[in-house]
Amino acid sequence: MKTILDKQQLHLTILRLANQLVENHLDLSDVVFIGLQPRGVKVSERIVEAVKKLSPQEKLQYGVLDITFYRDDIREELHVANKTEIPFSIEGKIVILIDDVLYTGRTIRAALDALQDFGRPQKVELCVLVDRRFNRELPIQPDYCGKSIDTLISQKVKVEWEKEEVVLY
Repeated sequence: MKTILDKQQLHLTILRLANQLVENHLDLSDVVFIGLQPRGVKVSERIVEAVKKLSPQEKLQYGVLDITFYRDDIREELHVANKTEIPFSIEGKIVILIDDVLYTGRTIRAALDALQDFGRPQKVELCVLVDRRFNRELPIQPDYCGKSIDTLISQKVKVEWEKEEVVLY
């Protein structure tokens, strides 16, 4: 077990990602933030809270997206779906997808498929806390990345919110 981000580094990384988002989108009126269920929700909530503090005059639109039934790699197992809650239109908007760890890219591909049910965004950007750079199965790269790491297939990256750290097993 190795700590990738300790508590202080995790807080600073979330703040840095929020600053980058505000820097790149000075007007947030056409931007919507969507956290991916289940593990992207906690990081997305923290990033959106940080963005709110940086731009208190803006009314942010935030939702969560479950991609369970859009995945192509879970056919054998029975999965319980989480809640999708997108109480606004994404038509013509800039969608910021937020997830905790980018690994193979399959979760993001499923999220892109699921988004089509909610309209056609102007643009989709990806924000991740940790990018496991190698072992990607699809040509998907983050627009905003907290930390890039090199890992083996046998290793796991876990964001432990109780301890507020990111760990490599």
